[in-house]
Amino acid sequence: MVVATTVATVILYFTNAGPPPLANVLSRSVIGLLTFASFITFMTGLKELLQREGPAVNFALSVSQAAGLLFVGIGLVALANEGGVAFGAPDGSMDPTTDGPLAAANILFHGSIKRLLTALYLFSAGYAVLHNDLIPRWIGWLGVVIGTVNVAFIPAMFFGTDVTRFYSAHGWGNSALTGSLIIWWMLAVSIALLRSRPATR
Repeated sequence: MVVATTVATVILYFTNAGPPPLANVLSRSVIGLLTFASFITFMTGLKELLQREGPAVNFALSVSQAAGLLFVGIGLVALANEGGVAFGAPDGSMDPTTDGPLAAANILFHGSIKRLLTALYLFSAGYAVLHNDLIPRWIGWLGVVIGTVNVAFIPAMFFGTDVTRFYSAHGWGNSALTGSLIIWWMLAVSIALLRSRPATR
């Protein structure tokens, strides 16, 4: 579900060339709420499955849970900020991603702050996967690689806010491309878990 809702949200972000209408902002906000609810469910479920390995991974799983919940919290605040701009200008005269008093803060929410929290989550969850026989080890290493890519984009805050640039605080390489990599890792984990389930009659 996370993959489907995230893809739908990204499509809505790029549907309008200028400021989006109120319906667009509210639609992606509703879909975003479903996405974050799915994130919480996934992260909690994965933690419950992996912590059966014992104390060796408990610390890493605690870090992943804390980072994951902070990621969701920051995402919800960003959604609220964007919705607030849209409510303030229902005629579509303002773009919630670039206009309004809190848009500048949202740039860091969607950029460097989420990149840090994503990296923390993937490093710790990847470590737990690598020390567990439930999921293939390559998925753990994939998490570490994607986490490293996220770390590489944390300094993007120093490179302006041009959304058309690949590497900037609000650039498409930071918010859209790198920000979406975690959902493909989650998809890989989900498929691996489904394949590892014993056949039932």
